[in-house]
Amino acid sequence: MKRFIASILMLLTATGFSQQIDHPMQQKINIAKKKAKKFLRKQHIPGMAITVSKSGDIIWSEGFGYAKRKPTVPINPSTTLFRIASISKSITAVMLAKLVDDKIIDLDSSIYTYLPNYPKKEYDFTVRELAGHLAGIRSYRGNEYSLNKRMTITEGLDLFKDDPLLFEPSTQFSYNTFGYVLLSEIMQTSANRDYYSMVRDSIFTPLQMKSTTIDVYNASPTNTTNFYKKKRILENPVANGYKVAGGGFLSTSEDITRFGHELIESTLISEQALSQITTSQKFKNGNKTGYGIGLSIEKTKNNTPKYYHTGGGVGASTILMVFPEEDIVITILINKSAVDAKILGETLETIFIDEKE
Repeated sequence: MKRFIASILMLLTATGFSQQIDHPMQQKINIAKKKAKKFLRKQHIPGMAITVSKSGDIIWSEGFGYAKRKPTVPINPSTTLFRIASISKSITAVMLAKLVDDKIIDLDSSIYTYLPNYPKKEYDFTVRELAGHLAGIRSYRGNEYSLNKRMTITEGLDLFKDDPLLFEPSTQFSYNTFGYVLLSEIMQTSANRDYYSMVRDSIFTPLQMKSTTIDVYNASPTNTTNFYKKKRILENPVANGYKVAGGGFLSTSEDITRFGHELIESTLISEQALSQITTSQKFKNGNKTGYGIGLSIEKTKNNTPKYYHTGGGVGASTILMVFPEEDIVITILINKSAVDAKILGETLETIFIDEKE
């Protein structure tokens, strides 16, 4: 009998201790939820998914608003597919790092090593410069951002390949997606595999990103959200297949959070390769650009590393934030154009990243 009572007391003590430990995190989640709902209303957002993980385990994952109207379809962070826009560049960065590990690509080799027939420019430039937006490749012009024309990656090169570089490589930073179209052509040519199947087999399958796929022209999977210009106005169709490496994947917030943890405890690439993509590049004068390969590189309020990428696409506004020392990943996916997801991202960072004393 005494042993039974002692066991009950131990159980109650353990339960109470567990609740005390869980309580602060639940408080953070409650605060974050209120901030997210306020942001949704203020920005007139149709639908949004947020997922947060700690040490590889999801601690909060929730859908807000709707994926579709008439009839209304709620957001499910584990199944609702959003355009992740330029978070796609982070996925491309890991695939590139794997090709570096496999000695298929050398980051500091000229791009002409891999594509000798690419039109010659005034300056040569390397794979690293291309992946870090330092090569001088131009950005969109006119309606190129929203082209609704089926094109392969190789065909997509025709949009910009004959244009001159904007500047001498590594003297300026010019963020663009066309550079990642060229990068994906280099990758699939060097590996002798099409870009999407390579990423699917090398990243999505081993990380169990079962919902992540390419944004195929005129053929959306069943669980794909609608894409909105305003809260009740749909965007026009767009073809993102040719620029999949820079902004053409569909995914869920939970899949992207799983991917984000790979940037903390990598299972697919070496530590050396991971360091290559998570270290800020430099201009010729030695100043840091604040961008590695497929990731912006900053510091938290605690002066600890922070990797992130925002995304803006047709009917899409996104952010992935990775905090390696805190072992926290935050993903926000929104089904509306031109929303500054970074604002909410920084709010959640303030909540989930404890300030050191």
